[in-house]
This record gives sequence, C-alpha cells and structure tokens, in this order.
Amino acid sequence: MNPTIPDAPPAGDSAIRRPTLHGTWPEMTYAGVLSFMRRTYTRDLSGADVVVSGVPLDIATTFRPGARLGPAAIRAASVQLAELKPFPWGFDPFDTLAVVDAGDCWLDPHNPHTVPGAIRDHARRILASGARMLTFGGDHYITYPLLQAHAERYGAPLALIHFDAHCDTWPDDNPDSLNHGTMFYKAVREGLIDPAHSVQIGIRTWNDDFMGLHVLDAPTVHARGVDWALQQVLAIVGDRPAYLTFDIDCLDPAHAPGTGTPVAGGLSSAQALHLVRGLVPVNLVGMDVVEVSPPYDHAEITALAAAHVACDLLCVLAAQRGARRY
Repeated sequence: MNPTIPDAPPAGDSAIRRPTLHGTWPEMTYAGVLSFMRRTYTRDLSGADVVVSGVPLDIATTFRPGARLGPAAIRAASVQLAELKPFPWGFDPFDTLAVVDAGDCWLDPHNPHTVPGAIRDHARRILASGARMLTFGGDHYITYPLLQAHAERYGAPLALIHFDAHCDTWPDDNPDSLNHGTMFYKAVREGLIDPAHSVQIGIRTWNDDFMGLHVLDAPTVHARGVDWALQQVLAIVGDRPAYLTFDIDCLDPAHAPGTGTPVAGGLSSAQALHLVRGLVPVNLVGMDVVEVSPPYDHAEITALAAAHVACDLLCVLAAQRGARRY
C-alpha cells in the first residue's frame, strides 16, 4: 500500500497544492480546502492578475447584521462553479487569468476607528502588486476605503458602476462615521468618483439628492429592458477607469433573501447577470460584491447569486484579455 498522496491532478485540495496559478484541477465539489473557485490560497501575489479577498465587516449596517459571514459563504457557494467552464462563456477564465485568493483583511471591530485604515492598507498592498482586486463583503461601507485606495492607484475621479437597491448617497459630513448608506455621498464630496460618468442600477429607495449620479431604477430597467439598460451604462461610463460595486440587495428578495436591507421589486438574477456579462467594453479597475448575510439566506440562494456575479466578473476580465470559446 502506497501512503503517498499524489501531487498531480486529480489529487484534490488544489487551493493549497496547485503548482501553477493557471488552469483548473478536477475536484470533488463537496470536499477539499475552500477558496474562491478553488484558486490558490496564498498571500504571495507574485504573478497574480486578480486577487480575491474578503472584508468580513458588518458594524456599519443599519438593519440586519451578518454580512461579516459573507466572504466565507461566497467561497463555499463557488465550489460548483469551478467544476465546469462558466456558462455562457464557454471558456475557462483561469487559462487566461492568474487568480489567487488572499484570504481576508484583518480587522479589529472592537476598535472601529482603525477599520477604514486597515481596509485601505489591505487594498494598497494588493494594488501595489499590479493585480486587480475582487473583494467580498462584508457590508457596503467597505467600498469607501476601497475606492480611496483605487483612486490613489488609478487616479481620481473614477467612474462608478453601482448595483443596489439603495443609492447610498444620504448626507453624512462626519469623517469618522461608519455607515453603509453614506459612502457615495462622501466619495462624491472627496472627488473619488465622477458623478457624470457613474451609474446606479436597480435603485428602489428614495433620496432627495442623488449627488448627480445617473440612476437606472429597478422599475425603469423592468419596463425598458436589460439591453437598453446596458447601453446606457456603457455610454455613461465610456472608456474611463471604472470601479464596480455589486450590493446583492440589488436583486429582488426572491433571488437574494440573505441580505441586511432587502427591498421588494428588484432585479432578477438573470437580469443582473446579463448586465454584468455585457461589461466587456468597460475598463474595470476594481470590483466588489457585498452585503451577503448568510443567517438570513435560504438554501444558499444569495451566496450562490453572489458567487455567480463574481465568476462572471472574472470572465469579463478574461474576455478583455482575449479569452474565447474553444
């Protein structure tokens, strides 16, 4: 009997045993070390095109908590997506992109004043490697320090593509507050994003001042269709460096019950994925998926939707680099 575990596929545990950052190993979907889509789990960013990481924060929520558990849930839901070439792309994005999972940002929630700086420093270290970031929340506040780091790296102001039920531009002039409903008010005031080239999709809560951002609210998307909405997004953003943030409550609660502030009347997962898949012409410099709250989820519906969005974002980047159906 040979007790040695083979190092070549199909050996399993590819998150910690894969000898290369490219390609996909066969893996049991229900076993093995977890990482997002079984990518190499490492803090060594050498050669990485995209770095996946989590920010397990939910102290900025205004209703239901639990988003601190979101990064782990998205990773767990992603395992079946690593089994086959993503639909409808028909290619393995990891043949083109070197993607690593760098784990989670270290936070001290007992000292909230340290949290924004910890997230900024986490992002700065990754961006300094030359890689793009795909970040999992956590509540939506995390996008604010992430935007600050991306604006430093790519130049301000950035275009913003924002999927959400909420505009998150409610007034807040307290620089020390942590609130997941005021980040883009601050981002506009600080010049991090350009409202004229930024767009919010799926909105269905009212604010008297949308800070000049373009709004494609959910009823309008339903009435005019996702192809029309996609053309609006592409025209608004143009060729500017763009940051994409996807709050999972953009989806209707029927498609994403596991979130902190659900609002009826949202997009379906099919509508949202169609829009994400159409962003190949956009210069995406950073991305996040936030507000997955597993304690309120059912059968991993919400985490699975978030994992699909994240997978499609990687496919968008791969397509930009020439990946095509075999």
